Amino acid sequence: MNSPTTTTLCRAVCILLLASLRYATSRPLGGESVCTARQLARYSLTFTGKWSQTAFPKQYPLFRPPAQWSSLLGTAHSSDYTMWRKSEYASNGLRDFAERGEAWALMKEIEAAGEKLQSVHAVFSAPAVPSGMGQMASELEVHPRHSLVSFVVRIVPSPDWFVGVDSLDLCEGGRWKEQVALDLYPHDAGTDSGFTFSSPNFATIPQDTVTEITSSSPSHPANSFYYPRLKSLPPMAKVTLVRLRQSTRAFVPPVPGLVSRGNEIIDSLSVPETPLDCEVSLWSPWGLCRGPCGKLGTKVRTRYVRVQPANNGTPCPVLEEETECVPDNCI
Repeated sequence: MNSPTTTTLCRAVCILLLASLRYATSRPLGGESVCTARQLARYSLTFTGKWSQTAFPKQYPLFRPPAQWSSLLGTAHSSDYTMWRKSEYASNGLRDFAERGEAWALMKEIEAAGEKLQSVHAVFSAPAVPSGMGQMASELEVHPRHSLVSFVVRIVPSPDWFVGVDSLDLCEGGRWKEQVALDLYPHDAGTDSGFTFSSPNFATIPQDTVTEITSSSPSHPANSFYYPRLKSLPPMAKVTLVRLRQSTRAFVPPVPGLVSRGNEIIDSLSVPETPLDCEVSLWSPWGLCRGPCGKLGTKVRTRYVRVQPANNGTPCPVLEEETECVPDNCI
């Protein structure tokens, strides 16, 4: 027969075990911290494009089409779902979005994840911006079990390049963050092998993983983001999320230094000046030696400018060179 003390101890142990099991099953995958906030939270999201000809002068798209941003597609989710991740393979939906701006397949993937894993709480979007410098805005709702936010915006034109956020956690312990601001840099989806903004479609076989594009990677002079003089690229865009008070859901509080205007072209944002050095071709072969018989003549070789310098970049060298020679076609 068990004593009252033994029975009480067994009950206490059972309660502790059950509590531990509940905690373990409620933890997100990967060991992330658990959000213990007691209610939903709403945020305003403002995406600001900083893709200017001053900051990114190399091969800057001026027409057919000019530099611009696609619509934004995002979701609030748990750690069971991944929209995209650096060093991992892009899904078919992300490929379609990054290459052509088609969102249907990506939306179906988000919907399937929500139905199968209950990992998606809400989907949000924002309209496209018809210029490299501009803003778009949206609102979104997060839940304690779905406190992560991911989104993508396609760089237009481009082979398969985009900017975005992967699994940004808006919860910190038991509190929702009041404001988050992040600089955004270009990424390659790994599905198209083009080097320039206007490259034709040329599928990457086998498919590569998602990688961040830097000033030195891909390390090829033809790359539109190749700026070997820079340690890092300037940010191509910025996203700011501000928590909305539940009592004033329709009111979007102002962000210091930033005004939310929907999708709008902005010309007054201060942007860095990225120096672009002159690039020239290789020398042509030497031309014929010209001159009178029995005397020294001259021959010439030329080269041409491939990239004009900008923003105090290195100026172009001489494009024509002359040297002495002996005519060999005298009669």
